[in-house]
Amino acid sequence: MQMDEYELELLDAVENATHFERVENFEDELLEAKNAAKNFLNKSKNVNIRIPEFDMLMLKRKSAELNIPYQTILSSLIHQYVTEKLKPTL
Repeated sequence: MQMDEYELELLDAVENATHFERVENFEDELLEAKNAAKNFLNKSKNVNIRIPEFDMLMLKRKSAELNIPYQTILSSLIHQYVTEKLKPTL
């Protein structure tokens, strides 16, 4: 995954820093940062979409075969697309 301009600047600043100072309450700050990252990454949104009945029927059939909820399959497909692991043909 390519980094955007801000991420590249941040990486450059970290790599070229002459020194770092540890904050007084490092463990508390670290825990707070980890919790914030975890909460951000675990958030999900509900969406409503229209899907042709046949496609929905086939999706539910495949999900039953795999014993995976169809919502999980849809979520996985969307994730694969946005992370460029899946290239759909339109």
